Amino acid sequence: MLDNLKENKLQIFIAVIVILCFALVRSLETQLFYDPFLNYFKGDFANKPFPKFDSLKLFFGLFFRYFLNSVLSLLLIYVLFQNRDILKFSFIVYGFFLVLLLGAFFIILEFFPDSVWLLFYVRRFVIQPVLVLLFIPGFYYQLQQSKK
Repeated sequence: MLDNLKENKLQIFIAVIVILCFALVRSLETQLFYDPFLNYFKGDFANKPFPKFDSLKLFFGLFFRYFLNSVLSLLLIYVLFQNRDILKFSFIVYGFFLVLLLGAFFIILEFFPDSVWLLFYVRRFVIQPVLVLLFIPGFYYQLQQSKK
């Protein structure tokens, strides 16, 4: 096992840097992105109306954050698996979820003002790198099964 770690020092180093970049994106979220829902969802939001927001700025703020998290996630997936087919599949899924999640976010925001919890969870998938947490074990399992 130690030999395996020694062989993959660069991969491990890059993976750690990517994870630190995820933390940096999270720690600088108030400076980097326009999102009036950051403070809204920190408090008791269940019975409060949505905060006032600029739709275009909110869209681009969410898009930029999703884009950064996606690029970091794809880099991490490539570093861990070094497989172009997995990378292509992940890229397509991230693009699909970009359209689905941002569309759902603004539909909920506009047409379902009472669905606060639904908005909360859809927003979570947009602003947090949740998909990579699902993909890494899934791809690992798939590769282990294909080796048998």
